[in-house]
Amino acid sequence: MKDFLKYVFATVVGIIVFSVVIGLLTMMSLIGMVASGEATKTVKDNSVLVLNLSGQMEEQAEDNLMSMFGNTATNQLGLRETLSAIKKAKNCKEIKGIYMEAGIFSADIAQMQEIRQALLDFKKSGKWIVAYGDIYTQGTYYLSSVADKVYLNPQGEIDWHGIGAQPMFVKDLLAKFGVRMQVLKVGKYKSATEMFTEEKMSDFNRHQMQVYIDGLWQNICQEVAASRKLTVKDLNDYADSLITFSTQQDLVAKKMADGLLYHDQIKGEVKKLLKLKEKDDINQVSVTDMQNVKENADGDEIAIYYAYGDIVDDPTTGMLQGGGHQIVSGDVCKDLEKLMNDDDVKAVVIRVNSPGGSAYASEQIWRQVSLLKEKKPVVISMGGYAASGGYYISCNANWIVAEPTTLTGSIGIFGMIPDLSQLVTQKLGVKFDEVKTNKYSTFGNNMARPMSAEETAFMQRYIERGYATFRQRVADGRKLTIEQVEENAQGHVFLGQDALKLKLVDELGGLDQAVAKAATLAKIDEYHTSPYPAKTSIMEQLLKNMEQESNTYLDTRMRAMLGEYYEPFYLMMTMNKQAAVQARLPFWLNIR
Repeated sequence: MKDFLKYVFATVVGIIVFSVVIGLLTMMSLIGMVASGEATKTVKDNSVLVLNLSGQMEEQAEDNLMSMFGNTATNQLGLRETLSAIKKAKNCKEIKGIYMEAGIFSADIAQMQEIRQALLDFKKSGKWIVAYGDIYTQGTYYLSSVADKVYLNPQGEIDWHGIGAQPMFVKDLLAKFGVRMQVLKVGKYKSATEMFTEEKMSDFNRHQMQVYIDGLWQNICQEVAASRKLTVKDLNDYADSLITFSTQQDLVAKKMADGLLYHDQIKGEVKKLLKLKEKDDINQVSVTDMQNVKENADGDEIAIYYAYGDIVDDPTTGMLQGGGHQIVSGDVCKDLEKLMNDDDVKAVVIRVNSPGGSAYASEQIWRQVSLLKEKKPVVISMGGYAASGGYYISCNANWIVAEPTTLTGSIGIFGMIPDLSQLVTQKLGVKFDEVKTNKYSTFGNNMARPMSAEETAFMQRYIERGYATFRQRVADGRKLTIEQVEENAQGHVFLGQDALKLKLVDELGGLDQAVAKAATLAKIDEYHTSPYPAKTSIMEQLLKNMEQESNTYLDTRMRAMLGEYYEPFYLMMTMNKQAAVQARLPFWLNIR
């Protein structure tokens, strides 16, 4: 028995020692990987910047521990890193051009518009851009059309069919489970709740959505027409004839492509541009490589603070996390306070890309932006969305810059409380009784009963106060009267180009224009930019709970599988966890 226990003890100790050693070796390996990734990159002469247009575009890329081991559902691209790479490539004499390869690419149109403008600026240096694709989606073709040459696989296709939106309505689906949404709102255009209460779009929602997609398509067609030397009418005719299914030779004849090449042949075209021999290798640099290329960091600091995702009071955990990134009010307020007290930071650009969320959280961030503005200039750079709560947190900045295709406005409030009483009491057979000290002691138990008429009236007044506060914040920040704000409120959504005419934004453009304005307001000539908040490092991720990593991975997989249906699915699955009062985009976009 003693020998047996001795051997068992030795085995256990051996396993523990082995695990520790393996853990240390893994840690050292990861440290080496991180260190090598952060090493300064030297670009070889006669190089090409490769833009792989495949994956999900976020405002900035996040280091992901699981992706280092190939465990990733979708490639994540960062807008910040992509724009930085293009700008550095323009000024890097060793880089002679850009090669773009189209894939399955997901980004909002304002993000693509900003990348496209950066590519046009790159061409001013006299350098070339070549694009290639087996299949071009509308988004990747919109980006690739800026290239000097657009090549297509001889068996490939260019998808070009226009823009359509198909909102989803789930009232009858929820009814099958005995669930009903109790909705309170202010604003005839505030239609985020329609998917739970209606069977089709309201006239107001249909009107604003039509204006929105028409504006997007107009921007896309005008820019593609200018690059491809076509007319907007040509492009609309192509869409109406479903040119997607035309022969590849017809696509060349109609100037949608410049030539038909297989993947191995495109290398030869690039080598010709680089004046290389057939046997020579092409020096390639990626967007990731370019992050480690040094750039001028002289002058004063302008901070760029990235705020993107749903606006929430507390971070959502679990499998569904709203796409993996959120604007958590407490964290944002602390970060902005640090920037306010940092004397090295002379101005702050807040990059907002959000459909909104919690009205309470939006108010807290609005307050912190107001305090920051008292110490140093604050400029907002709007991405694809800065609507409802996204506009709330933006409206009091010194200056607001939006892309022409930014979706903004949506000044309105709604409350949405699920009534689960039929599901629980009738379908599941649960019975409730009650004792209470006061009339409304059991208010809020949505499993036992729906709200009464009196309770609904209380909630409606609460929503209306929230709307009045939101409207006042806009009036004060934009120096408008309440009456002027009301004319464009009621939850009405606008494109950035239309919001400019209504004085809801100050300028059309991207991040560069916002930074330039911040420098002007801060009265500085020499400056550099720094991104905030700091990205989560690989080493910090090692300390995270593995369950959280798994949930993030599953959420990413869910997003990849559901595509445009992810957002309404997410809202349905988390409706009982959402803040009761929301300042959120009035519809979930489902653009095809």
